Parts: sequence; structure tokens; C-alpha cells
Amino acid sequence: EPMQERKATHTDRLRQRLREIYGPPGETWLPQFARLAANAADERETHAPRWDERDAVLIAYGDHVRAPGEHPLHTFREFLARHRLEEMFRILHLLPFFPHSSDDGFSVIDYTKVDPALGGWDDIHDLGRSFDLMFDLVLNHVSQHSRWFQDYLQGREPCVRYFHEADPAADLSAVARPRSLPLLTEFATSRGPRRVWTTFSADQVDLNFAEPQVLLEMAEVLLHYVRQGGARIIRLDAIAYLWKQLGTACIHLPQTHAVVKLLRELLALAAP
Repeated sequence: EPMQERKATHTDRLRQRLREIYGPPGETWLPQFARLAANAADERETHAPRWDERDAVLIAYGDHVRAPGEHPLHTFREFLARHRLEEMFRILHLLPFFPHSSDDGFSVIDYTKVDPALGGWDDIHDLGRSFDLMFDLVLNHVSQHSRWFQDYLQGREPCVRYFHEADPAADLSAVARPRSLPLLTEFATSRGPRRVWTTFSADQVDLNFAEPQVLLEMAEVLLHYVRQGGARIIRLDAIAYLWKQLGTACIHLPQTHAVVKLLRELLALAAP
């Protein structure tokens, strides 16, 4: 059956990507990734048109339009409908609408929730009735106020392995820097002071994708955006900086490209 053959092909590619990222031990994680895709799978094929050069994308934050006593996402939807903007824009890129602590939403506290100050998932679904939705998956880093980082500070498993600790004496001069802020930030942990990698700001702590459980967590978030949120397009924020390897620029490393391909194979299995 063509669908079964296609699934087998994507599963084989998933195995190949795990080997590219983690070496032979990566294959042991295949059942967990395959199970994740199967649990999120939707057998319905979507034949909606993909975007092309004729499309215009409306990019907006959830609170760009406000009215007294209303959730901003609800007000925004009413505004878009009143001005018939769905006739001009097929795609709505809704910038980060999650609980966050800084950087205009790009320091995420909880990936699975809508910021209650903006509204809820029902408001996102309402917008999805008129537009193809595009979300950001902020996967290089997480807010220091997230549960993952708070568990790291307390030494709790598995989050104690979710972040990059670094020796301040290490030679980090080759690392490509998107901002002029310090690369390492010191935090007090249950194990004493630790310097951790913070590429973008002290509030945005880089995740350690050399730990396969982190990639599995992020894959789950990705599928949540497709299933729960109805996203048609996902932008991978700060993806170039994902993989760290001392002595390199830590940007566009081969493992990073393999991670992108792995996420694509997951979507091919779960949301064809």
C-alpha cells in the first residue's frame, strides 16, 4: 500500500537522521520519535496549496489591535474580518503568543500555552478559519523562568542535562555572535555556581540538543503546534545556532541541518 510504503521510507530517514546527529546510539531513540509521530498522526491528506511567490504574508503580534474589555486576539480577528484582510493575505504569521519573560515573546516560558493576556487556543483556532497560520518554534533557547530551567537549577532529572555548562577558561573566540552580550551567564544552582550558554541574552538559556531527550521534547512541541494550533507553516527561530561544538563557529553545523531534516521527516509522518 502506497501510504505504508511512504511511512516506511520516512521512518528509515528518521533513523538515518538520528544516526547523523548522535552516531549509532541515536538509533535507540527511533521508537520514541516514531511513537510521537504516530500519536499525532492525521491520516487525512491536505491538498491546500503551498505558498508561492503570489502569496503575501501578514506578520503581526497578538496584541497589535486592542479594545477595552476584550482579549487582544479576539479583537484582532474582528479587525481582520471587518477590513476583509483575508482577501489580501492568505497567510497570517502570528509572532510568539506564548507566556514569555523578554525579547518580545522570543524568551518562552511555556511552549504549550497561549499567553492569557492575549486570549486562548480558541482565539488561535478562530484566526485559522480565515488564514493559513504560521507560528515560530523558538527552539535554540528557553526562558530562565521556564520549568525546564528551574528544574535544571534544582538538579532535577532529566532537565539537569538540558542546558550547556561551560568552562569560562575555554577558548570561545571562534563562536559566531548574533549579539554583543556575554556568551556565558553564571547561575546559582543546587550544585554550586554554574556558567551556562546564553547566545542571545542572560534570560534566554540555550538548550543542549546533544541530549536526545531535548530534541524529543521539541519535536513534541512542533507536533503540538500542528495538531493543537493548526499551524500550516513553522518558522524555526535561531535554528542556525542550535548545535555547539568547541573550536567551531557553532553556527550551521552539520548536526543542525540534520535536526531540520529530522523535524521535516516527523511532519511527513504525522501531518502529510
